[in-house]
Amino acid sequence: MNTHLLALQLMAVQGILGAFDTIYHHELSEALPQRMNARLELSIHAIRSLLYSLLFIGLAGWQWNGVFAVLLVCLLGIEIVLTLWDFVVEDRTRLLPATERITHTILAMNGGAFVCLLILNIPLWLSASTELVFVWHGGLSWFLVLCGVGVGMSGLRDSFAARALARFATSEEQKSLEQVHFSDHAEHVLITGATGFVGQNLIKALLKNGQQVTVLTRDAKRAAWIFGGGLRCISSLDELPSKQKIDVVINLAGARILGWRWTQKRQAVLLKSRVETTKNIVSWIARTEQPPRLLLSASAIGYYGIQEQNATETLNENSPAQAIFMSQLCQEWEAAAHAAKAYGVVVACMRFGLVLGQQGALPMLLLPIKLGLGGALGGGRQVISWIHVHDVIRGIAHLWHLSPTGGEGAYNFTAPQALTQAQFSQTAAAILHRPYWIPTPGFPMRLVLGEQADLLLEGQRVYPERLLGQGWTFTYPDLKSALLSLV
Repeated sequence: MNTHLLALQLMAVQGILGAFDTIYHHELSEALPQRMNARLELSIHAIRSLLYSLLFIGLAGWQWNGVFAVLLVCLLGIEIVLTLWDFVVEDRTRLLPATERITHTILAMNGGAFVCLLILNIPLWLSASTELVFVWHGGLSWFLVLCGVGVGMSGLRDSFAARALARFATSEEQKSLEQVHFSDHAEHVLITGATGFVGQNLIKALLKNGQQVTVLTRDAKRAAWIFGGGLRCISSLDELPSKQKIDVVINLAGARILGWRWTQKRQAVLLKSRVETTKNIVSWIARTEQPPRLLLSASAIGYYGIQEQNATETLNENSPAQAIFMSQLCQEWEAAAHAAKAYGVVVACMRFGLVLGQQGALPMLLLPIKLGLGGALGGGRQVISWIHVHDVIRGIAHLWHLSPTGGEGAYNFTAPQALTQAQFSQTAAAILHRPYWIPTPGFPMRLVLGEQADLLLEGQRVYPERLLGQGWTFTYPDLKSALLSLV
């Protein structure tokens, strides 16, 4: 077989594997564009992706003769160096999941094969006159061009993400986030869900404030890798002796709510990750010799169910729940936490709205707007109740200060200004200097996600009545100031 054609076929395989790795691992499971410690890795990915874009498009329909063959060898050499550098950086900054390691191994083997096949053609191409000879391979060439465009867009995405993270790392917002005051003296706090978006920001603030932190996680090695020391990571509450004094427990654990369709099996996973984890914490509190003074347990404004899009009612902490899954999930979650009151623990449940930050849902919400594809989703009249991650951390510190004499019960962690989805997207588009013009119908989302689509297509106008009633103020009470601090 023609070695050049075989090399192009293997490049097509590389494009498919690379797309899977980028979408599944880098964007979804690992969320690299949202990780502060992934800036260097993203920068390397950006350069590699743009290089691959040139190779895919350039080799799709042209033969590189003469001096162009020398240029090709140089580009392949740079790609190999960047790949090796990427391996080193990955191992230093994060613990790769098994599927990503396997994918990278296959990519390296396949990449090595097509590079060797291309090198076999170099002597022949060097002997020819310097020119790019047009050689088209039909559908294969078109596919390689498509891969080139896709990997080029991925490179630009990683470049912008690395730049944004670099700016945020030195911003006043990041500095103020790390300067939240929890206590005048060092206390011992146990945290679940620490590797999540809110958890990571919370732990940085706690450590900066001099608090002693223990993290309960299913993957202690990965958690230790993320936080780089300075805390204790355990995989079971049995690792804590009964005499161990824990002052505060912050329970943020829970499987990702958005994702797979809410089948009965998925609902069981969501319940187990929240309710059973909370029950295990209460069981541990029951057998410890020195119960904590405070349990702060996460919940969500899904507690209130959904509102009709034209509803004007404002929901507060006393508003009733509904008989739908998202509401029942929160009710059981909170009930499990309140069981700790039997052991003298102050229990506060934090009903989170949409949390805005460099991680979480915001980057994905802004992506279509950044691409100029922003518009109303499902009519755009559903209300979004949101909160800046900085105010989440400050709110946790507020409840920390209230105990042990107060602070019990449910608290809405939402900014005072709730907006419709259309207003939210219009504000973001204006800040990003992008158009707002493409409406997206809701029925395809309902078809794919079922009941889960209510999270995106229905809303709740939720007001933080208890926080404001206690004299607490928001740093970011309106969406414009919140987005300006993050974008």
